[in-house]
Amino acid sequence: MGLAAEWSICRGGPGPGEPPSDEGEWLAIDAPTTVADALRRVGRWSLDEPARDFDDETWWFRSRFEAPRDAAVLAFDGIATSAQAWLNGERIVESANMFAQHRSDVRQLLRGSGNELLVRCAPLADALKARRPRPRWRTPMVTQQQLRWWRTTLLGRTPGWSPPAAPVGLWRDVWLGSAELAAARDVRIEASMDGTTGVVRCFALPRGAQLRVAREGREWRTSGADLRIDDAQLWWPHTHGTPALYEASLELAGGASMPLAPIGFRRIELATGDGGFGLRINGEPVFCRGAVWMPLDVVSLRATREQYDAALAQVRAAGMNMVRVAGITVYEEDAFYEACDRAGVLVWQDFMFANMDYPGADEAFAASVATEVRQQLARWASHPCIAVLCGNSEAEQQAAMWGAPRDAWQQPLFHELLPQLCKEMAPHVPYWPSSAHGGALPQQPDTGTTSYYGVGAYLRPLEDARRSQLKFATECLAFANVPDSGTIARMPGGESLRPHHPAWKARIPRDLGAGWDFEDVRDHYLELLFQVDARELRGTDPGRYLALSRAAGAEVMATAFSEWRRPGSSCTGALVLMLRDLWPGAGWGLLDDTGQPKACWHALRRALQPVGVHITDEGLNGLHVHVINETPEGRKLRLMLRAWHHGDALVAQAQHDIELAARSAQTLAAASLLDHFLDLNWSHRFGPPPCDVVSCALVDAQGRTVARAHHFPHRTALSAGRDIGLQARVTARDNFGCEVAVTSQRFAWGVNFEVPGMTADEQHFHLDPGDEVRVLLRGTPAPHSRGRVLALNANDAATIEGWAA
Repeated sequence: MGLAAEWSICRGGPGPGEPPSDEGEWLAIDAPTTVADALRRVGRWSLDEPARDFDDETWWFRSRFEAPRDAAVLAFDGIATSAQAWLNGERIVESANMFAQHRSDVRQLLRGSGNELLVRCAPLADALKARRPRPRWRTPMVTQQQLRWWRTTLLGRTPGWSPPAAPVGLWRDVWLGSAELAAARDVRIEASMDGTTGVVRCFALPRGAQLRVAREGREWRTSGADLRIDDAQLWWPHTHGTPALYEASLELAGGASMPLAPIGFRRIELATGDGGFGLRINGEPVFCRGAVWMPLDVVSLRATREQYDAALAQVRAAGMNMVRVAGITVYEEDAFYEACDRAGVLVWQDFMFANMDYPGADEAFAASVATEVRQQLARWASHPCIAVLCGNSEAEQQAAMWGAPRDAWQQPLFHELLPQLCKEMAPHVPYWPSSAHGGALPQQPDTGTTSYYGVGAYLRPLEDARRSQLKFATECLAFANVPDSGTIARMPGGESLRPHHPAWKARIPRDLGAGWDFEDVRDHYLELLFQVDARELRGTDPGRYLALSRAAGAEVMATAFSEWRRPGSSCTGALVLMLRDLWPGAGWGLLDDTGQPKACWHALRRALQPVGVHITDEGLNGLHVHVINETPEGRKLRLMLRAWHHGDALVAQAQHDIELAARSAQTLAAASLLDHFLDLNWSHRFGPPPCDVVSCALVDAQGRTVARAHHFPHRTALSAGRDIGLQARVTARDNFGCEVAVTSQRFAWGVNFEVPGMTADEQHFHLDPGDEVRVLLRGTPAPHSRGRVLALNANDAATIEGWAA
C-alpha cells in the first residue's frame, strides 16, 4: 500500500541547502524506491557501468498528492539512511536508522489539495567522517569501519562480494491512511501451543474490533481475550509434514474487514546439551538444510509476492527447509515471511548486525536499536516460519580472529538488550547471540554454531566435513560457483568472456585483504577431485575448465551433505552461502541472479530430499549406505546396488528390501549386500580398482526411483573423453516445452542439456548404463537452436532426436 502521488527525484548539492527549484532537474519516477533503482528504470545507470558511490551524493525525493478526507497518519516504512522529511514545509521525520519505521500525525498539516512531501537523503560519506571512538577490532569486510555507528545495511558497501549499489532513498513503502487503519496495522498477534491447544494472543486490538481466525469451515473470534483452539493442526517444515495455516483477519468497529497474515501453531525447542545445537519442531528433531537468503533484487531490495513464492518454490524443490536472513543484508518484507509460512520453510533470522564492534553503550544508538528491534519483532510474532532469532552475523568470530581480548568478544548489545526484547515480544522463539557462537573459539565447529569453511576457504580435505565434528553451520561451502552459458552471456563481455579476463575476476567473491579469492578455492578442489592442473586447463581449454569447475563445486557440496545427513553424524544443520547471486557471474549462489539453477543446486536437490540415499567411504570398513525418511509416513522401498568397471562392465549388483518408519534412518554396510568380497572403495588396493562407479537407488513399489547416489573410487577413469553411447529423443511435446528421454550404453558422468531458451528440470546428473531418465525442458527454444545433450566423460554431444519435428 503506497501513497498515491506524483513522485520525482533530484540530485542535490553536498550541503544541507534547499531542494533544486529548476523543474528540469527533477526526474519523474513511478513510485518511491532506491536512487539506484530509479536511475536504472529510466536507463541512466546499471550495475554493468563503472561503480558509482551513492553514499557520496545528496538526493531529494518529492511527492505531490491529494489527501483523502480521513487521512491522519503519514508513514515511512524505511528510509536509507541519514534522512529528513518535510510535509508542506514542516519537518516531520529525522532518521538515522534505515531499518526504523516512522509515523507522523499529519492532520494539522494536510491541505485539501496541493500537498507536497520532500525527503532529503544526506551523504552517508560525510557522516562517516565525524570523529568517533575507534572500534576494538577491525573487520576486513568493509573499507569504512565507522559504519558501525549507522543502522544501515552492508550490502553495496562490501566490495569483496556485493555489487556497488549502496541503497539510498525510500527503500520501503510510504503510505497515508486513517487513524483507524494505522491502529489496525499496530495489532500484534502471538501464536503458541498449550498442550494440544493452539493459543492466539492479541496485542493493541483497536476498540470495538475483533480478531477472526478460520480454517476448513470453522472460525473462532475474540475481542481481546486469548483465543484457544482445541486440537490445533500443527505447522511443520515441508520436509517433515504439512505447514498447516489458519486464516486471520480483523473485523473493525465500522464493519470493515482487514486481512492479516495467516497463523500457524508449532513448538520450537533448542537443544544445546553437550555443546551441541539442534532444533526440535513439535517434539521432532529436524535436520535443517538450506542456504543464506539474499534479496531477490539487490538494487531495489524489493520483490513481489509472486517472486517470493517462485523463489521459495525453488527452495522446496531442492529439499531445503531453512533459509537464513543474514545480518549483512536487510530485514525482508512481510510477503517474504508469509511465503515461507506457506512453503513450510524455516527462517533463521539475524538482526542486522555483522562483524563489527557496535557502540551499544551509546544511549542514542541503543535507543534506536531498541525501536528497530521492537518493530521487527512485532512483525514476526505470528509467523510460524521464524525458527531462530540471532543477535548478529559473525561479530564474535570477527573479534576473536582479529585478536581482540576474550572479554571483548561478546557485546552486551547481543547478550543483554536483544535477548531481553526477544523474551518480551517473541517468548516462543529461541534466541541465539551470534551466528558463530560457542566453544573455546566462536568459530569452533564441534560446539554450538559456526561459519564452517574447513571444506572450502581453508582448503581442508573432504574428510574434514566429518573430522571437524560439525554441529550446525549457519553458513558453509562457499565457492565461486560457475553459472551456465546463458548467464555468462549477460556479463560484461558476453559469451566471449574468459575466466582470466578482469571483467570475470571482478565478480569473483573475495575477502578484502586476502591474497586469494573463491575461484582459487574452487580450483583447489577441482585439482583434488579430477587430478588436472586448473591453470593449464583454463588456458588451453576454457570450456572444459568451466565444465569441470561446475562439477567440482557440485561434487564437494553433495559429499559434505552426505556426511552430515548420515544417521551417526553430530551435525544437525548446514546452510550454504548462498542461495542466489546478486549479479551475473561466478558468485557464491546456488542459483544465478535471476534464479536459474547452477550445477551445485541440482546436486543438492538430489542430496537434500526428505527421502534419500547416501554413500560414505568408511575406509577399511568399506562403503556404508544410509537411507533416510523424514516424512510422517512409513515407506517400503527396495535398495538397488550396482558397480561398474570401465563404465559399462557390471561387476556387482544386489538388492535389499527396506522398511523405513516415519522420520527414521538406517545405515547398511555395502559389503553385507554382496555374497562375495569386492573392494568397492578401493581401500585394500590389491591391484587396480575393481570398479569406477558404485550406484545405489531407492525404488518404490511402483518401480519408480525416488532417490539415487553414486560413489567414485577412481574419478580419473571418468574424465577422459570417449564414445559412451549417449542418446536422447523427444518423447512428448506441448506448448510449454517437451520431455526428453536420455540413455547411455556406458556410465554418463554429469549429463547436461544445452538448449538456448529452455530450462531443464534435471541437469548435471549421472546416468547408469542402460537406464533411461526422462527430463522436462520448459520454455521456447531460441530460433535455429540445436537440442544437445552432453556428458563430462563423452567425446561429443548427442543430438536430441525429434527436436526439429
